[in-house]
Amino acid sequence: MTDHTEDLKDLFFRTFDQKVERFGLLEASGSNRKYYRMQAGTTSVIGAYNIDFKENTAFIAFTNHFLKKNIAVPAIYVENLEKNIYLLDDLGYETLYSYLCRLRNNSEHFPQAAIPLYKQALDGLLEMQLSGNEEFDYSLCYPRNTFDEQSIAWDLNYFKYYFLKLARIPFDENRLEDDFQTLTRFLLEADNSFFLYRDFQSRNIMLHKNKLYFIDYQGGRKGALQYDVASLLYDAKADIPQAVREELLNYYIAQLHKKLPKQAASFKKYYDAFVLIRIMQAMGTYGFRGFYERKPHFLQSIPYALKNLEYLLAHTQIPVEIPHLWTVLPQLVYAEALQQYAKPALTVTINSFSFKNSYPVDNEENGGGFVFDCRCLPNPGRQQQYSSLTGKDAPVIDFLEKEEAVKQYFEQARQLIDMAIKNYTERGFENLSVSFGCTGGRHRSVYFAEKMQKYINQTYAVNTRLHHLMEKTFS
Repeated sequence: MTDHTEDLKDLFFRTFDQKVERFGLLEASGSNRKYYRMQAGTTSVIGAYNIDFKENTAFIAFTNHFLKKNIAVPAIYVENLEKNIYLLDDLGYETLYSYLCRLRNNSEHFPQAAIPLYKQALDGLLEMQLSGNEEFDYSLCYPRNTFDEQSIAWDLNYFKYYFLKLARIPFDENRLEDDFQTLTRFLLEADNSFFLYRDFQSRNIMLHKNKLYFIDYQGGRKGALQYDVASLLYDAKADIPQAVREELLNYYIAQLHKKLPKQAASFKKYYDAFVLIRIMQAMGTYGFRGFYERKPHFLQSIPYALKNLEYLLAHTQIPVEIPHLWTVLPQLVYAEALQQYAKPALTVTINSFSFKNSYPVDNEENGGGFVFDCRCLPNPGRQQQYSSLTGKDAPVIDFLEKEEAVKQYFEQARQLIDMAIKNYTERGFENLSVSFGCTGGRHRSVYFAEKMQKYINQTYAVNTRLHHLMEKTFS
């Protein structure tokens, strides 16, 4: 059996007539698929490997369908399903989630600047649900073509076995199953004749060249409109305040009313029930990936999910009798054993500085980290047209990103930082310092600090802080 990485490199060569110069594995999320960033010269694509043939078939067919409908999804350059590989657009590092984190910059305040993007995401979702639904071949959906009774049962049992049991929350299985059946019957009353994305959340929305793109919709199927709206607005670590949720929910319903007034009128009747099952499905994932597979960054989402659940319990309007579930869920919210996951995650402090001044000082408890010397790279500051600009400005960014040495430098720095973040997270460290220095502290160092923060926010469930130590000299 050939190595799939060699198959991907060969596919890249046969497609672009170039040998791969840079090849890096992207950080895994909640799936067993593997993604690689593959680059040569100015060409950059994402190589995908997934041993699940049916899932690959669904993703490629869905993508081609959405592209025909002018829906913003990544184009697929080439595929080889016999070897479980394909190449698709590289949409960069920035997700809606990483953008949100960068705007927050470790603050609890939800940035107003993010709201228009969330509204754009809801516009795109509605287009996918309605226009994308037209002529859609649901026979290709995998593992189910509809969010039906079986799909709901899988989600509820996922929550029961991988969260309730692993978190050691007591419950009466017969009574809980009775409530699950009652909830399922109510969910199935909603019109389920639309495209359901299935995992519509901020990490699956890319921000590329000031436009939103959607990824990871291979689990899509026919279903109700409410599910995906609940997925986005109750996305755990995005931690959207309830007032903003209400604003976004009302915006979506208003847009829906313009196209399907009857659906808009009945939307809220079923919405809270879909919020509930989405929260439980997500908690099943946190339990499976965190408790069972021992991936710590999934456990860090638990406090946010419990916060969402607590709000729902206090304000829910689900009009069915599910008494035992309402007894079990508060036990989750107040379980002391689950509160430990609210401890601070790793914080990565990123600095840009000038070697003409002193090195950044790291006074955190465990200390340590990296200082990268960018003076070995081409210097835009020596050219008159860039002298008054900084590494935040597009002309400087364009200048640097045309340089092969700059790309290689970032990749090598990224690999070292990847290793440290993974190790520090596993060991429970709370701080890591990463600094980039150049001659004046305005161009190369600022560019790398900004780019590295975007990458870390997109890739890891950690906090980041960004400091440009020469910022007071920026004009």
